[in-house]
Amino acid sequence: MSKNGEGILIVVSGPSGVGKGSICRALQQRHADVCYAVSATTRQPRQGEQDGVAYYFISEEEFLRRRAAGEFLEWAENFGHYYGTLRSEVERLQQQGKNVILEIDTQGAMQIRSVCPSGVFVFILPPSLEELQRRISGRGSEPPEVQQVRLMHAQQEIEMAPMYDYQIVNDEVERAADQLMAVIRAEQLKRNIKKEKADC
Repeated sequence: MSKNGEGILIVVSGPSGVGKGSICRALQQRHADVCYAVSATTRQPRQGEQDGVAYYFISEEEFLRRRAAGEFLEWAENFGHYYGTLRSEVERLQQQGKNVILEIDTQGAMQIRSVCPSGVFVFILPPSLEELQRRISGRGSEPPEVQQVRLMHAQQEIEMAPMYDYQIVNDEVERAADQLMAVIRAEQLKRNIKKEKADC
């Protein structure tokens, strides 16, 4: 990670269907100092997803080449596809003084914690497993058997929530986005105080 960047790294995780993307987008739209870092993936785009906006959509061959070259801060394989965070993407935004949000799974979050302990780790929870199941099935983009796999995986991920610095329940997107922003501002204040004490 860049040591010259002033922005905070915020790692956001949560089970599939919990609304992580909606929260991060709401935050980015309302606060100019927050950037949503785009991850790379080998899966095909869903309807309406744009390359470089939702993800960087790349081939498996390119992903593996870039992984071997050490270009990813973290990477994982989920549901037969690769996902990863480009180190250069995060460093570029931090060097601009932006607070960088990474929306990644628990495996990737633990990878980042090991190399960037100064990051802020936030887990998004559903109001209930029943509500999460409703959200997953409501997408209508996957067959029932895939939905069941996602729900089982979600239960496993939720068990890791205590390993995060903060937990936010997404019962309403705007409220959850406000809570996430409060976390970022609190972390900024803490770091400013530490810097002022160090400068004395």
